[in-house]
Amino acid sequence: MPSATYSGPPAIPKWSRPGKTAEILDWADIKVIDLSSFDEPGGKQKLAEELRDAVHHTGFFSVTGTGFTQEEVDRQYDIGQAYFDLPLEEKGDAKYRCDFAQGNYFGYRAANEKKIMGTSVLDNVESVNIPKFIPSNAKEPFHPFLQQYQSEIESFSRRSLALASKIFTLFSLILELPEDYFSSQHAYAAPSEDHLRYMIYRPRTAAEDAKVQNTWSRAHTDFGSLTLLWSQNVAGLQLKTPAGEWKYVPPVDNGIICNVGDTLDFWSAGYLKSTVHRVQRPPEDQAHIHRLGLFYFVRPGNEVDIKPAPSPLLKRLGLVPENVEEGKPVRGLEYVRERVKNYHDHGDYADMKGKKFKVGNLEIEDEAA
Repeated sequence: MPSATYSGPPAIPKWSRPGKTAEILDWADIKVIDLSSFDEPGGKQKLAEELRDAVHHTGFFSVTGTGFTQEEVDRQYDIGQAYFDLPLEEKGDAKYRCDFAQGNYFGYRAANEKKIMGTSVLDNVESVNIPKFIPSNAKEPFHPFLQQYQSEIESFSRRSLALASKIFTLFSLILELPEDYFSSQHAYAAPSEDHLRYMIYRPRTAAEDAKVQNTWSRAHTDFGSLTLLWSQNVAGLQLKTPAGEWKYVPPVDNGIICNVGDTLDFWSAGYLKSTVHRVQRPPEDQAHIHRLGLFYFVRPGNEVDIKPAPSPLLKRLGLVPENVEEGKPVRGLEYVRERVKNYHDHGDYADMKGKKFKVGNLEIEDEAA
């Protein structure tokens, strides 16, 4: 009998991209950087100067010219949507869940299992975090449904970090460091807490949202070095400006929203800003939508030291001492694991406003006032 011919992974429904809101919102003025000129003579230097003000003051910016086609991005949304459509008993099996007690964010996180802000309202975010495809992650949670699409997911994961490496080159140039200073500390082959994430916010009633000040994700900074968020049209993501105002982060057609995380803030002694942001209930013409997101979270290598970098710029500005290299190291894995435990290993996302989180000599405010 002839063997069956392999026909690829099972077909899944196409995700339908929601339309943009018709409501007038207070949008943030986000710098858009076109990376298509990166490899041109002098291109990196010009892009670094374009980016300098954005990362120094707001920490948020968008990139276009990324090399990802819209079809490739939408295919990842297809996969994420199909996974979230699985029954809870299938996707929520204990062996595929995040182990928050160990600070491990790889795997599945269910919605509606934690109370928020001291109320009876339940957290409405569901996510799955997929680590890098390297030998050290072979035993990390990776659901069988997603395994069927591994070749596509792995390719997207690797290309995501390659794109982030271009952005790290720009950060290195801004701080007058060797071009590969940051990218070399985020190698794909090196063990780290990097992950590709599919995430979905499940709508709540207006009455429930009112009890929690319309909060879908409380104000926070990101734990790692850099976050890539493939732009989608459902409004809700807001950043806190240097003046203390909340403004909506606008969608960027065929673009990726980027923001600096805590470890890059530490590396740069605060010159590159890890900006506080949150997700609020979308405007009424979008509040019924299950808000699907696609991310890549870049973390430093597990053994990488994240104390301030020996940047000539930072030294001239008086932000780091001349002997900064002699300080006690704080390793990437140590910081991120402790931060995940602090943020997630509890049963009620109560108000943590103004509390400090500290590892070694590195300290960050958990939530801005």
